[in-house]
Amino acid sequence: MSSIVSAHGPASFPPASSEGTPILQCEKINKSFFGIPVLRDVSFSVRRGSALGVVGENGAGKSTLMNILGGVVRPDSGTLHLDGQPYQPRNPADASRHGIAFIHQELNLFANLSIAENLFLDSFPRRTLGRLPTPFICRRTLRNHAQRLLADVDLRLPPDLLIEDLSPGERQLVEIAKALALNARVIIFDEPTTSLTAHEAERLFALIERLRAQGASILYISHILGDVRRLCDALLVLRDGEVVGFGPVADFPIPRMISLMVGRDVERLYPARPPVARGPAVLEARGLSQPGVIHNVHFTLHAGEILGVAGLMGSGRTELARILFGLDPCETGDLLLRGEPIRNCSPRERIRRGMAFLTENRREEGLLMDASVAENIALASLSAFARSPLRLLDFSAMNEATAREADRVRLRCASIRRQAAKTLSGGNQQKAVLAKWLLASPAVVVLDEPTRGIDIGAKHEVYGLIAELAAGGAAVLFISSEIEELIGMCDRILVMRQGEIRAALERREFDQERILRAALGEGDEP
Repeated sequence: MSSIVSAHGPASFPPASSEGTPILQCEKINKSFFGIPVLRDVSFSVRRGSALGVVGENGAGKSTLMNILGGVVRPDSGTLHLDGQPYQPRNPADASRHGIAFIHQELNLFANLSIAENLFLDSFPRRTLGRLPTPFICRRTLRNHAQRLLADVDLRLPPDLLIEDLSPGERQLVEIAKALALNARVIIFDEPTTSLTAHEAERLFALIERLRAQGASILYISHILGDVRRLCDALLVLRDGEVVGFGPVADFPIPRMISLMVGRDVERLYPARPPVARGPAVLEARGLSQPGVIHNVHFTLHAGEILGVAGLMGSGRTELARILFGLDPCETGDLLLRGEPIRNCSPRERIRRGMAFLTENRREEGLLMDASVAENIALASLSAFARSPLRLLDFSAMNEATAREADRVRLRCASIRRQAAKTLSGGNQQKAVLAKWLLASPAVVVLDEPTRGIDIGAKHEVYGLIAELAAGGAAVLFISSEIEELIGMCDRILVMRQGEIRAALERREFDQERILRAALGEGDEP
């Protein structure tokens, strides 16, 4: 069967079989927000016990489609069938009752509650005491049920442990255990490996295979295309809210996936950058140390340079970035910005002096999710729009400037002044954070995982913006878990392990194996 589907007609469902009959069918699903079509005649099916990969650029409609399946929003038109019966979920609880579990990229867990309490939040086991009219939660039954579910996902932790004490990978497994508690027939995974280590990701993949063997059907959304091909039988490709590809995953090698997603071939993912002549030193770290966090960190970052920082999770990369920006303390050492000491300056003062920090957690630390896109872009530059003598904001100038930066980063939304940041796709949220710092015209930009959780097309655009910053004279510190993108983007790379810099490599010395060995502590370099 053909794996390319007309964008203007229903997709052809994969042939049913006794082993893989469709459990979920979607036909001609349409949805608009703010008068802008987000989904157009989307049709596909999911076979029982199979895994369907769902790919597309940020803003392609993936999250909206999954929110419809999960009962978060309702379609404007179209039909859904679950196990051959009409399916019209009124809300997420209704979807759960039908056996649909949605494991969001931003996990829906209460950090101040225990694992067991999170697992049974809406269905606590209860018992009555004597003649008292109000039943009490049966803690023993709660723990026993939770223990069984945790064993099913191979998570050997006490059920009374608080969620805030768990690693991202352990939290992910708790979410999956919640799905098992619902006896879910269809489980939707939205970017499940974004915050996981390689070991935790392998553990997740093994669990997904086990769930499939038990008869669950999987919808797997990811920007890591190799994982999609490894885990899934079939593939659904969305672009601008339309189906542009649907069929067996074997029909979609990665170059073809990319071409369908972005509507063109991304021949060169990383922008060409000629060797740079190092400008003056802009940021200097001299012996920075914080007990248990970083130790004796030295480096110099020059104008026009992109300096990469590699290392495994827990190596101290993010902790270093937070110390540089003044968010976390530093006990000893010197930090100079344009030759002036800033170690004891507040983040506000560092922004005023020309420093920017794009955090790895854009939703909680990079954006005000309920504020408009324009308000977020202006956030770091409000003083520039304050007019004397009353220091009132010049909204006309601010609106013009924020619109200019939104265009510069190719941010897609209906209205930057009316639309809240929380309604943007992940890639467009990242672009909004970049626009915020571009508007501030920083001299130093610290980027912590700037492409995490965004698609290949958005990555291409973000790389271009980073190269543009450096070409304009900014000094860029680029922290990433992806060695390949550090090699593709950076002029030099520092490798961290256990809070220390274990290697410093020039571009001519870049080698993926060499970087990984330094990160693992094999053959440390002076």
